[in-house]
Amino acid sequence: MKQELIKNSIRHILKYAMLMLLCTPVTLFAQTDSTAAKEADTKEEDALISPALDFIIVQKSDSTIDLKAAMRAKVKGSSIKLPLLKVTFFLVSDTAEKELGFVITDKNGKAVLTVKKEILTDIKAGSLLFKASFAGNKQMESADGEVTVKRGLLQITPVKEDSLLTVKVKFITPNTGMDSAIKDVTIGIFVKRYFSALKIGEGTTDENGEVTVEIPGNLPGDDKGNIILMAKIDENETFGNLEASVTQPWGLPVSASLEKQPRALWSAHPPIWMLVTFIVMMVVVWGHFIVIVYQLFRLRKEEPHPAETVTSA
Repeated sequence: MKQELIKNSIRHILKYAMLMLLCTPVTLFAQTDSTAAKEADTKEEDALISPALDFIIVQKSDSTIDLKAAMRAKVKGSSIKLPLLKVTFFLVSDTAEKELGFVITDKNGKAVLTVKKEILTDIKAGSLLFKASFAGNKQMESADGEVTVKRGLLQITPVKEDSLLTVKVKFITPNTGMDSAIKDVTIGIFVKRYFSALKIGEGTTDENGEVTVEIPGNLPGDDKGNIILMAKIDENETFGNLEASVTQPWGLPVSASLEKQPRALWSAHPPIWMLVTFIVMMVVVWGHFIVIVYQLFRLRKEEPHPAETVTSA
């Protein structure tokens, strides 16, 4: 009997030992996997953000050039704008890079630097190479962008003949001694609005580099009827982006000041007759409810008493 008990005890011990041996590797592997995951997360946190720098230039009608850079990055699957970053702009030649200045990005991650025409006067090359650079910091890698364009210029002239309003736009390349016209280029005509430009027409330049577009006479303007007309070339392969603008009193006067509006159905102050009608209807409806509740209370107070039984002697 004792021998059987000893054998059973040994069997139980061996079973527990086998279970321990089987479970131990799983636990070790699980710990190894969790450690590896933590190390991967740490590496991701330590990795620098790779920003993207979008760089374009806009040639203006006054011979200045706007250099526009936008900083953004993809973090955890979503694209975010990068404010408060220093973007430096350069004019690149065959021999050196001339620093034009730097701009700190705004809340939308954008930085704009205007290059004055005096800086470009001494440049005799037909093409210009501009560069925008972000040096990077402890959290982000560096980023660069380059754009090469040929010098171009838009000239916009408003023309009014009787009741017909038009603008004449000419596209030229300013060369030394003479200006050459560019043909077969599409130019869009826009009106500047509060949030964006409204396109009202377009045309293609002829052999003289000119295009004429009619302007509607019912466009809303400011309180004096002034509107800002813009001629634009967007993303041309050779010349990039070009703009020219002119202000003309061809719009309908629209005042931006707050004025007291008359009483009307669509205003915040309804007509008097509507207020009186509404008040009378509310008094009638709620008056019926009050009368009904009052009558219910009266009926409850005037409940009939049970009749007394009369007994004969």
